[in-house]
Amino acid sequence: MFDWGLIHSKSFDIPVICVGNITIGGTGKTPLVELLVREYSTSYNVAVLSRGYGRITKGVYREVQVEDSYLNVGDEPLQIKRKFPNVKVVVCADRVFAIKRIQAESPEIDMIIMDDGYQHRHVNPFFSIIAIDFTRPVEHDHLVPYGQLRDTTSTLRRANCFVVTKCPADMKPIQMRVFRKVLVELPKQDVFFTRVKADSSRAVFADVEGSVAFGSEVIAMSGIGNSDAFKEGLAERYKVVDAIDFDDHHPYRKNDLTIIEETLKRHPRAVIMTTEKDAVKLSGSTAIPQHIRERLFYEPITLLFYESDEGYHSSPSKRQIIPGFNETAYKELIEMLNVELKNRNNERHIKGLRGHS
Repeated sequence: MFDWGLIHSKSFDIPVICVGNITIGGTGKTPLVELLVREYSTSYNVAVLSRGYGRITKGVYREVQVEDSYLNVGDEPLQIKRKFPNVKVVVCADRVFAIKRIQAESPEIDMIIMDDGYQHRHVNPFFSIIAIDFTRPVEHDHLVPYGQLRDTTSTLRRANCFVVTKCPADMKPIQMRVFRKVLVELPKQDVFFTRVKADSSRAVFADVEGSVAFGSEVIAMSGIGNSDAFKEGLAERYKVVDAIDFDDHHPYRKNDLTIIEETLKRHPRAVIMTTEKDAVKLSGSTAIPQHIRERLFYEPITLLFYESDEGYHSSPSKRQIIPGFNETAYKELIEMLNVELKNRNNERHIKGLRGHS
């Protein structure tokens, strides 16, 4: 309907950056959103807009507060708010309504980062970044329910760039070229390759001190869309002796404590290592007894970008990739965005001059 012009998308007078995907489950959008918030919140008044998946306040507009329960706002929006308490974070199913309300109530906001809005065609984003899970190539997938695609691969033409997440540390140039060949259809598009970097472990509860030494026995526990990469990452640093896998956005309940306690009893020297998203949910629970609280840890994560030897201005098909990680490719992504922001501002300035002539 949108492609045929029967329904029109709404553009806004402030830049809306969309971070999305075309598959169900965890593709690693949240670290990308956090990266953009960290980058632009120093030069823009940024707001983050999310649907707030899994919350009991279904669909309604709500501004996220640091003290909120994830049940009311969603786990990922709450994680972002607690990391960036001075940034406005809003959950709402109707993105057009939400952006209009944000502008009306907070006119100082001059950039919106929209989490998981690629399928929400009612909003015409200024820039779209699509997260692609390395472990689940889209060209071999099918639409749900026969696969995990929530959209056809033809819709990727609307994207400005792609960030391939969960890449192996020893990723080969030929693997990168395959992704580029599949994803890039237009000259404006580019592909970036990343994997997560885990920071030092932290206790889930503030009243518990200490961290977990590398090589220690851990139980991997998560409620995310694709836990394989999480467990493989832990295995690089710890001895993973067991795993507890819940569904994505799992709402922790009292009966989960039985599973957790029984697993800890089987491994008396182990601690539980969970994800940052799960830590947000667990940290608000008053039902977890102290002897379990003392054995719950998580690792905050950031993204590492693979380096290329040329900037994004060169043809992606001709770019030679140098294996290894540093900040060069990340700076290329930000430069790509900054160029588009500058072009957008110039176009708006020209239109303004014409309007006054």
